[in-house]
Amino acid sequence: MKYQEIKAMSKQDKEKKLAELKMQLLKLNLQVSTGTTLKKPKEIREIKKDIARIFTSFNEKKVVITKKNK
Repeated sequence: MKYQEIKAMSKQDKEKKLAELKMQLLKLNLQVSTGTTLKKPKEIREIKKDIARIFTSFNEKKVVITKKNK
Protein backbone atom coordinates (compact mmCIF):
# COMPACT_ATOMS: atom_id res chain seq x y z
CA MET A 1 0.00 0.00 0.00
CA LYS A 2 1.43 3.35 -0.98
CA TYR A 3 1.50 6.40 1.28
CA GLN A 4 -0.64 8.42 -1.13
CA GLU A 5 -3.41 5.83 -0.82
CA ILE A 6 -3.24 6.00 2.96
CA LYS A 7 -3.21 9.79 2.94
CA ALA A 8 -6.42 9.83 0.89
CA MET A 9 -8.26 7.59 3.39
CA SER A 10 -10.53 8.92 6.09
CA LYS A 11 -9.55 8.51 9.74
CA GLN A 12 -12.07 5.71 10.30
CA ASP A 13 -10.80 3.83 7.23
CA LYS A 14 -7.24 4.16 8.49
CA GLU A 15 -8.22 2.79 11.89
CA LYS A 16 -10.03 -0.17 10.30
CA LYS A 17 -7.07 -0.91 8.04
CA LEU A 18 -4.69 -0.64 10.99
CA ALA A 19 -6.70 -3.16 13.00
CA GLU A 20 -6.84 -5.49 10.00
CA LEU A 21 -3.08 -5.27 9.43
CA LYS A 22 -2.32 -5.89 13.09
CA MET A 23 -4.50 -9.02 13.00
CA GLN A 24 -2.72 -10.28 9.89
CA LEU A 25 0.66 -9.64 11.52
CA LEU A 26 -0.42 -11.51 14.64
CA LYS A 27 -1.50 -14.52 12.57
CA LEU A 28 1.76 -14.57 10.62
CA ASN A 29 3.83 -14.26 13.79
CA LEU A 30 1.91 -17.19 15.30
CA GLN A 31 2.67 -19.27 12.23
CA VAL A 32 6.36 -18.45 12.54
CA SER A 33 6.41 -19.24 16.27
CA THR A 34 4.78 -22.66 15.71
CA GLY A 35 7.47 -23.51 13.20
CA THR A 36 5.48 -23.57 9.98
CA THR A 37 7.09 -22.02 6.95
CA LEU A 38 5.40 -19.05 5.35
CA LYS A 39 4.49 -18.95 1.66
CA LYS A 40 5.63 -15.33 1.49
CA PRO A 41 8.18 -14.48 4.20
CA LYS A 42 8.42 -10.95 2.84
CA GLU A 43 4.76 -10.38 3.76
CA ILE A 44 5.62 -9.74 7.44
CA ARG A 45 7.99 -6.93 6.44
CA GLU A 46 5.41 -5.39 4.10
CA ILE A 47 2.70 -5.42 6.78
CA LYS A 48 5.03 -3.75 9.29
CA LYS A 49 5.83 -1.03 6.76
CA ASP A 50 2.13 -0.45 6.05
CA ILE A 51 1.44 -0.12 9.77
CA ALA A 52 4.27 2.40 10.08
CA ARG A 53 2.87 4.38 7.14
CA ILE A 54 -0.54 4.60 8.81
CA PHE A 55 1.02 5.80 12.08
CA THR A 56 3.04 8.34 10.12
CA SER A 57 -0.11 9.71 8.54
CA PHE A 58 -1.72 10.03 12.00
CA ASN A 59 1.31 11.91 13.34
CA GLU A 60 1.71 14.12 10.28
CA LYS A 61 -1.35 16.17 11.21
CA LYS A 62 -0.02 16.71 14.73
CA VAL A 63 3.25 18.09 13.39
CA VAL A 64 1.47 20.52 11.06
CA ILE A 65 -0.70 21.81 13.91
CA THR A 66 2.25 22.39 16.23
CA LYS A 67 4.18 24.25 13.52
CA LYS A 68 1.23 26.60 12.95
CA ASN A 69 1.07 27.42 16.66
CA LYS A 70 4.69 28.61 16.76
